[in-house]
Amino acid sequence: MSPSQRWQDMFGTVDDDTRMNLASTDPGVGPGAPGSGNLKHSEGPWSSASGTAGAVRTSTETSRSALGPGHEGVSSGAAGLSALVALTAVRRSWEDRLASVRDECEALQGTLLAVAKEMGETDASVKSSLASIDAKPGEDKR
Repeated sequence: MSPSQRWQDMFGTVDDDTRMNLASTDPGVGPGAPGSGNLKHSEGPWSSASGTAGAVRTSTETSRSALGPGHEGVSSGAAGLSALVALTAVRRSWEDRLASVRDECEALQGTLLAVAKEMGETDASVKSSLASIDAKPGEDKR
């Protein structure tokens, strides 16, 4: 039994009024027709997400690097207090967490930018291929 059949057995069939769609698709009928429900994409959101990841990376690193100077003088002023050990442990754990966020954002930034580039190149390649099919003999529409 296919996963689709299992789903239908559990939940019944879905009519057009209750069908779920991805936010980036339009519900409709017929493949390739306007409103066909086909997934639409562009490089814009991917590039924007990459820029946001870069901005979060930068602000996270700025905050992380400010923790050390923000605690200067605390150890000499709080010498002998048991809270100093806890404060130091908390500061180090936040530095580690922020470093992890920074590193993850750095990886995401590059990955998201690569997706944007790949989608743009794929779209251009498909458009060029289709243009050559539609071209009249002796005419190159590329």
